[in-house]
Amino acid sequence: MSIEVEQRDHLLLMGARRAQKMNALNKDMYHSLARALHRLEHDPELWVGVIWAEGPHFTSGVDLSDWAEAFASGSPFPVAEDEIDPFAMSGPRLSKPLVIAVQGRCYTWGWELLLNTDLRVAATDTRFAMLEVRRGFYACGGATLRLPTEIGWANAQRYLLTGDELGAEDAYRLGMVQQLCAPGEQLDAAIALAQRVAKAAPLGVQGSLRSSRLRMLEGEAAAIGPMFRGMAEVMRSEDAAEGVRSFVERREAVFRGR
Repeated sequence: MSIEVEQRDHLLLMGARRAQKMNALNKDMYHSLARALHRLEHDPELWVGVIWAEGPHFTSGVDLSDWAEAFASGSPFPVAEDEIDPFAMSGPRLSKPLVIAVQGRCYTWGWELLLNTDLRVAATDTRFAMLEVRRGFYACGGATLRLPTEIGWANAQRYLLTGDELGAEDAYRLGMVQQLCAPGEQLDAAIALAQRVAKAAPLGVQGSLRSSRLRMLEGEAAAIGPMFRGMAEVMRSEDAAEGVRSFVERREAVFRGR
């Protein structure tokens, strides 16, 4: 199985299991991950996703022998009805938070996948690189669109135009990674972070994420109205009532995503 899927309470763990090929992304892995994200989106008992990869390296990049023809077609990421594009380049976008754990080489699709997640944990030995310009083409999984926003225009071009590596410490300094850990501890650290998110009210988390994304994509003015309309809907939920009760009763809230 190229993508291992495991449910732990309200978390869905999605692991790349192609270490013998350094987790090079082929079409089977892509569609397996896309189906897992669709499951995360549509299962009300799943609140947070965690993406990880086995072995010393998150990924060496894409399997070009499998993808070259698709890249040349002009539409490399067609998704089926039971899939969500992991790179959010086509079709509906995941509305629930994603945490990613990376280590070793995190090249091309690995870096682009990370840019489409919400919280990032990296082992201190992680090296990021966009190698496409060294192979005769350029990144098409979102790096050209998102990396300049993440780390600044010139910082992004430093890596997009050269294919050079960015180390974990610099990624953390630039704000692209939120937590560093020793190699081998990244998955446990990511799960712990995801569990903290899952303890919060799921509808509140999804509303906050939706509002933040709208602000990022369309600007502050476009996000203000939907923010208050969304808040009114959330305030009618069972979880909002539980939040008020727990405050009055001075106890920790127990949320159910309803």
